[in-house]
Amino acid sequence: MPQNNPICVALDTPDVAKARALARAVKSHVGMLKIGLEFFYANGAAGYEAVAAEGVPIFLDLKLHDIPNTVAQGLTSLLKLSPAPVITNIHAGGGLDMMKAAKDAVGDKVKLIAVTILTSLSDENIWAAGFDTRKTDEHALNLAKLTHQAGLDGVVCSPLDLAAIRKELPRDFLTVVPGIRLADAATHDQKRVATPKAAVEAGANVLVIGRAITGATDPAKAAADIFASLK
Repeated sequence: MPQNNPICVALDTPDVAKARALARAVKSHVGMLKIGLEFFYANGAAGYEAVAAEGVPIFLDLKLHDIPNTVAQGLTSLLKLSPAPVITNIHAGGGLDMMKAAKDAVGDKVKLIAVTILTSLSDENIWAAGFDTRKTDEHALNLAKLTHQAGLDGVVCSPLDLAAIRKELPRDFLTVVPGIRLADAATHDQKRVATPKAAVEAGANVLVIGRAITGATDPAKAAADIFASLK
């Protein structure tokens, strides 16, 4: 794995062969791979381990959200994967007790982070959902503070929420940032986005990038070009 490479490629496909081929193509140009719901629900532990066997660290993005005991037991089961993911996540909206139970379950075996506000949600969306603010960055910051209080390692947040989180929380608090788009790319279902360079300059530790790499004619070159743009 290249040192100090913040790029995490989102393998958003249910196809194991395609995911493995993408992993092999980009492994020399990225720091991590993300396996999410689409892939894991289709292929389970066997599919995960087939991709992880390519030797790239895995961010297992399943966003667990349930009562404390259920989340803790779910994480305990996920830690049986071989090799275990280096990062996995839960929803901060599950509350302080849930996050503490989750952290107790994983200990220091894996970096545990919490999702704040999805990048597909706008100020209007969170208001319509019943949140008491129209400001996604304010709500994301509150959830990030709760995550830190629970003892987790960091958060998943929009690039637009980074400034407040970096100002209010310790520098070693991990920020994993989706909603990364190249300057000339369509945003698709994402609403709060930034370019890779802008996100890194705002304080992102990990950039979760999907279509800009996986949808490219040459994924390896696309990943290498993005990494070069960060220097």
